[in-house]
Amino acid sequence: MTVTTPDAATPGVPPWPHCGQGATSDEPVGCRGRQVEPYAECLAHLSDTDRSAYLAGLQPGADLDHRGTRFSEALLSELLGALVNSATNRPHLGNVRFDEVDFDGRAEFNEATFDGVADFKSAVFHSIASFHLAKFNGLTRFDRATFDVAWFIGAAFNGVEFDGATFSLAARFDGAKFGREVSFDTATFNSKARFNHATFSGNANFLRVRVRRDAEFCGVTFSRDVRLDSAKFGSDVDFAGAVLERASQVGPLVCSGTLDFTEVSFGSAVTIEVAARRLQCRRTRWASTAALRMRYATVDLSDAVMEYPVSVSTHPHLFLTVGNRELQEFDLGDPRVRVVSLRGVDAAHLTLTDVDLTHCFFAGTIHLDQLRLEGRCPLALAPPGMRRHGRWLVRWTRRWTLAEEHHWRASRSTAGGGWTPAPAGAEVLQPAALAPVYRQLRKAFEDGKNEPGAADFYYGEMEMRRHTDDIPWAERRLLDLYWAVSGYGLRASRALGWLLAAMTATVVAMMLWGLPKDDPKAESTGTVDGLLIVMTTDTPDPVNPDGRYSERLSTERFEKSLRVVINSVVFRSSGQELTTAGTYIEMLSRIGEPVLLGLAVLAVRGRVKR
Repeated sequence: MTVTTPDAATPGVPPWPHCGQGATSDEPVGCRGRQVEPYAECLAHLSDTDRSAYLAGLQPGADLDHRGTRFSEALLSELLGALVNSATNRPHLGNVRFDEVDFDGRAEFNEATFDGVADFKSAVFHSIASFHLAKFNGLTRFDRATFDVAWFIGAAFNGVEFDGATFSLAARFDGAKFGREVSFDTATFNSKARFNHATFSGNANFLRVRVRRDAEFCGVTFSRDVRLDSAKFGSDVDFAGAVLERASQVGPLVCSGTLDFTEVSFGSAVTIEVAARRLQCRRTRWASTAALRMRYATVDLSDAVMEYPVSVSTHPHLFLTVGNRELQEFDLGDPRVRVVSLRGVDAAHLTLTDVDLTHCFFAGTIHLDQLRLEGRCPLALAPPGMRRHGRWLVRWTRRWTLAEEHHWRASRSTAGGGWTPAPAGAEVLQPAALAPVYRQLRKAFEDGKNEPGAADFYYGEMEMRRHTDDIPWAERRLLDLYWAVSGYGLRASRALGWLLAAMTATVVAMMLWGLPKDDPKAESTGTVDGLLIVMTTDTPDPVNPDGRYSERLSTERFEKSLRVVINSVVFRSSGQELTTAGTYIEMLSRIGEPVLLGLAVLAVRGRVKR
């Protein structure tokens, strides 16, 4: 009998006694299948008589070594049939060595039990590899294995490695139970990867994993740490309903689609580093502190539960992986993070840093006045330039606004007026619901010593109050006046414009009717009674001007009128003799114009106060 042994001098010779069938001068190795002792051939090349004898000698729980063997579907079925436990009617295997095995047809290990170490390193599964409800009691290795279709549905692993494995068409691990540590480091999924409702009792490693299509981890339980460092997902990743009990860090990872953390529960302090197109955190629960450092993502935090401080920030640079290497990303556009909803969130523990809030829904946020905004967090701006509003052309003052105000104003105008309409299915809130939101945001900025930023929210609050229907008519008219005169004490240019107009009108009125025709001159008269002289001085009443109006508009009268008006603005008396009409004009000027000046000063102060 000729025994083929490894030959280090011959390239490609396997490190086990191999069959060598079909060897030629061009391919001196031939068949790489492990010889079945005491024969010189592998199981695939044994004669029917020898194969039958070998299989007849197997018992359930037997150890197998068929490294490098090429298995047809029928041959694998014969082998597993010889290992069926009569008590369970299921294949029962001991230590298994199937390194570099080539499975030609379906490889069905359904409900099989592997009692010892199971090695499938570098195995090739050309069709469906089915391990449905299989049980692996020892360490299992599928390192560098290649799968067309892999089904491990409901399988139970004591510890398993899929490092460098390739899944070409589909990979399903739904309901699988991973005990001890599991590793998918550098594995490649060219199609969908499904782990729905799987359980990871030990550490779960997905370092540098590549998934080209969707990945599903719905309802998965990670009892210990999960590592996704340098993982790349070419489409959506769904963790909806997953439980991460002790995960300390998720990422850095890259996702070209949506990363869905809906109803995910984080049980310990965690840092999440993600470069993704969208991040869904609806009803996500953080039971400890969390830091979400992201790039590109549009983030939805609706109804998220935060029991401890949680921060959401834009990471300014590429994430660093192990070894301080930069994690290369998909081209997803602007790297700034955009938060689009805080509805239902208790913002008392939330900090947002350098995020875009242009399209964020704030209505319904709890403790919004305790929200912390740091860095640059822009909100939606009122539309710039002149716009048609009904029959009028208006120019909206540049200010920060709520996205909800944009939706409401756009709903009132057929042309939109430059305001952004509500997205499909979104409720358009009325001013009565938006005024408290502006009020709470104003308080948040005031508490943060950002008075200029708070001014825009005060303006928005007053605008919503002015347009609401649940306040008295008189109060609404007063708010109309307050808005028209000074923009609620926040628009210095408006107050100064009215002040200039009032001063101009007062000057003209003084020139036309307020100044007398001539300045009255005092006249003194006296009587002599012995040595006593009694003197009386009288000033004649001012004489109303007469003549044509054009004659009254002289330079001299203008200078006198201007002095009267300037003194009125600073609430002083000019000392100028005035007609009766002029006295009343001055009284009105001394009341109204200092108020306008005060509103202008108040507006300037509001923009520079710290």
